[in-house]
Amino acid sequence: MRSAAKGCFEPKVNVQWLQSNVCFEQTRPFKNFCCEVHKHKKNGSNESRTEGTHNMKSLLLITAICLLGSATFAFEPTPDGESLKKAYPGKSYSPYAQRGIPDRPLWGDTHLHTSTSFDAGAFGTRLDARTAYRFAKGQEVQATTGFMARLSRPLDWMVVADHSDNMGLFDLIFAQDPSIMSDPEGNRIATMVANGGDEGVAAALELVDAYSRGETISPALAIKAGTKPFRSVWQRQIAAAEEAYEPGTFTSFIGYEWTSLIQGGNMHRVVIYRDGGDKAGMLDPFTTETPVGSINPRDLWKWMENYEDVTRGDVLALAHNGNLSNGIMFPETAQYDGKELDTEYVETRSLWEPLYEVTQIKGDGETHPFLSPDDEFADYETWDKGNLNLSELKEESMLAGEYAREALKTGLKIEQKLGINPYKFGMVGSTDSHTSLATAQEDNFFGKHSGAEPSPERPGHIVGQFGDVAILSWEMVASGLAAVWASENTREAIFDAMERKEVYATTGSRLGVRFFGGWGFTEEDLTSRTPATAGYAKGVPMGGDLASAPEGAEAPSFMVYALKDVIGANIDRIQIVKGWMNADGETEEKVFNVAWAGDRELDANGDLPEIGSTVEVERATWTNTIGEAEMGTVWTDPEFNPSEAAFYYARVIEIPTPRWTAYDAFRLGADVPEESPMVTQERAYTSPIWYTPG
Repeated sequence: MRSAAKGCFEPKVNVQWLQSNVCFEQTRPFKNFCCEVHKHKKNGSNESRTEGTHNMKSLLLITAICLLGSATFAFEPTPDGESLKKAYPGKSYSPYAQRGIPDRPLWGDTHLHTSTSFDAGAFGTRLDARTAYRFAKGQEVQATTGFMARLSRPLDWMVVADHSDNMGLFDLIFAQDPSIMSDPEGNRIATMVANGGDEGVAAALELVDAYSRGETISPALAIKAGTKPFRSVWQRQIAAAEEAYEPGTFTSFIGYEWTSLIQGGNMHRVVIYRDGGDKAGMLDPFTTETPVGSINPRDLWKWMENYEDVTRGDVLALAHNGNLSNGIMFPETAQYDGKELDTEYVETRSLWEPLYEVTQIKGDGETHPFLSPDDEFADYETWDKGNLNLSELKEESMLAGEYAREALKTGLKIEQKLGINPYKFGMVGSTDSHTSLATAQEDNFFGKHSGAEPSPERPGHIVGQFGDVAILSWEMVASGLAAVWASENTREAIFDAMERKEVYATTGSRLGVRFFGGWGFTEEDLTSRTPATAGYAKGVPMGGDLASAPEGAEAPSFMVYALKDVIGANIDRIQIVKGWMNADGETEEKVFNVAWAGDRELDANGDLPEIGSTVEVERATWTNTIGEAEMGTVWTDPEFNPSEAAFYYARVIEIPTPRWTAYDAFRLGADVPEESPMVTQERAYTSPIWYTPG
């Protein structure tokens, strides 16, 4: 067991400290601290734009500062070598040596499915994990439907997270194994899959619907953990990850998806291993099928604890698609089965689930316009028809238990009551693609599953239909990506960054974003061109907790800056989203526009006019003649109350660009339904920074 945090991020600039690895020499401090607590308990006004915004239009400057964190220090040249050493007490002349702080975001996907997932296989995906990793590394592959596919730029890391339930089923179906074909229902499903097309989709929907209701079409179609087919496929998935791992260049994580459904309510979690195959292969993944598995998250957390006890390894879990849970993803008083939230629940959830997947193919999960009526950007790629299999339609009363921003607010209330915040999570985006292709760019989107890959008919294709309610392909979201501020591209470094929540989500573009909170940031810190140096020295990064205010400090300050995706759109604005709990125990929220492009001015309510649009839908193109390539500010909360618990996160909004449906219409002549949007505004969400009254 590693030691607890040693108290890094001292609020004083110290060059010697910055040049050492003090702040990163302790790995995984937060989870280990929670582990020790858990085991112990078991055993016994807004800044003006001219002052607060610094823009740079030159792409050359973007390239020059793309590291976002070089630690340079200015000094006057002197002829005396000793004086020089005193002026620059670092260990190396090079400002890029011996830094010990993350200097660039590493881009990845925590949630990709291959043909090994039973639903992906049913929908027709035939690409395996090895192909998925080759594609993520930048190689060109042939998609299931025949198009050649390639990423604009390789990913830095990825998790193949195939469903643990029925792992290996489609290997048997594809091979028309006698164990399947000798069973009447198994034979029927296997034949439909083999026929492909609409029959294959019908088979997939039948399997997913039965699974969503906790039923099995036939015992022959249920591959249980511990059986030879299950273990054989799990070992194959581990081998694929091990083969793809290139420390320093590309990180392939071992992982799986635990696919809990509560009467169709989505409670899915992705489980990610810090470990290699020697440990990951020691225990079978957890499933939902009793008596070995369970649909209760508490039982997943017990499995995770047992895994670490048995293997001395390390795992974490992240939930996703609360928008399809029908209100049960983020309970406030009791979980889905009526059991009240207690100390054990909040401790274990906060221990094992440091992250939440806030945006992906099945809808954006930051917030909902019903929950955030004053937020003009709240209604972004909203999926709110019902639960996962649409067997229960959505009601407004469910929404509070489904979205990230509301969960962050609910966590403040639970912490006041039980002492621990179970929803103190960082935010990432990922694809949840079931094509083996981690595509999240609007102009390179290969859809949810092989039946929704590019074709002239795609926008009107039915992704899912249960009863009279349907989800059409045009509703799919080309989202998202997970950015991690890790010191190196290895399993250990990226995993540790996830646990300390120094991560952020984007809806597909590769926006560079940093966000720091402290009590004394200045404009000089931002304009030094090395803001990360001051960020770590004087405050905490995204995912952190503000220390107690030093004497004389009246309100926290936040330093945020962003760079456009080098091949993407300019930036419209940066916003800081604040949530807090007032004196009456009720939670509130407010979105502050803190930096923006152009000559726009805030109105009396703090709102900002729209930036306009350069999109030509007919040609699926736009120009970067509006917006800014770089943007940043130091912002102090004008409404800060030191007695109120609060959180803050940054949201960066790009200028309008064509949505993937516009590319389908332009490239393929697709007939896009009138109700489908053709323009989007990509965005990034940082992990929050929390303030707790002392």
